[in-house]
Order: sequence, then structure tokens, then C-alpha cells
Amino acid sequence: MKIFIKCEDANHKCDKSQYKEASFWEKVTLNIHLIYCAVCRKYSARNAKLTNAINQSKPKCIPKEQKELLKERLQKEMSK
Repeated sequence: MKIFIKCEDANHKCDKSQYKEASFWEKVTLNIHLIYCAVCRKYSARNAKLTNAINQSKPKCIPKEQKELLKERLQKEMSK
């Protein structure tokens, strides 16, 4: 097993870790990589910030009927 990983692998493991899909060993290798790679540390911090913003936003969706009406109106306006 490799302890040192490439930045590409670190980014993938960072994503998995934030979605609670990373194994223990993946978290260990990611943390080792983050110790010496400032670019991946920044990626990880920005990714965490984005995840928190999305989780706190609680987006609301419009009902399907309204979505269909909006779609029809847009198509009419575009066909003019």
C-alpha cells in the first residue's frame, strides 16, 4: 500500500471523504498528502466550504406543474 499519493488521487479521496464514502486507509493517505501539499489543502478547504453552504441553503423546488407551465412559456417566447 502506498502512503504517498498523487494530487489527482488526493482530490478524489477528498471528495469521497466529504461524502462519508472513504475508507480509513484512504483518509490516512489523504491526511498525509494534505500535510505537504498546499494546493490540495486549499482544494479540500474550498470543497468543505461548498458542501457546508449547500447543506445550509435548503433549496426549495417548484412543483412539477409550475415547471411545465414555465417551460411552455419559455418555448413560446423563444419561438417568437
